[in-house]
Amino acid sequence: MNLGPLTIVIYVAIAALVFYRVVYRQLRGTHLTRKRLVTLPFILTAVGVFSALGVLRTASGTELALLSADVVLLAGLGVLRSASSTLTERDGTAFVKGSPATLLLWLTTIGVRVGFGFLGAALGVSNAATSSSIMLTLGISIGVQNAFTYYRIQRRGLPLADQVRVGAS
Repeated sequence: MNLGPLTIVIYVAIAALVFYRVVYRQLRGTHLTRKRLVTLPFILTAVGVFSALGVLRTASGTELALLSADVVLLAGLGVLRSASSTLTERDGTAFVKGSPATLLLWLTTIGVRVGFGFLGAALGVSNAATSSSIMLTLGISIGVQNAFTYYRIQRRGLPLADQVRVGAS
């Protein structure tokens, strides 16, 4: 895979944004809103579909199988990351805080993603589908995590922060 300097800078910037917006906030703890649950996974998935569409049209069966397995594993890790976080009520709204297990599951997510790249190379298939779908698979994984977290919030009957009127007396 031959990445130009601009592509590398873009990937590093996206990784830093995702790390801050998702991983750091999860470990620190945050109040949840619909916007926070939907926006980032939607953007990552949309950009991922756009960037991978051309490559996926010409991908081999093996490439598509690897990508499918990657998506399934990363979605499963999204469910586990959600389950590893503590969901409580704070200031009258849903508050989620990640645990050390959440961090370990994020590191596992990264390892799985990198591992599929190496597996593809070992099988002798083009790395184009794997490299062009990074944002797609990350968006799906975060989206599944957020959807499961939302499910947990609904089961507990907790309101999201944007459902509570601030300063109402």
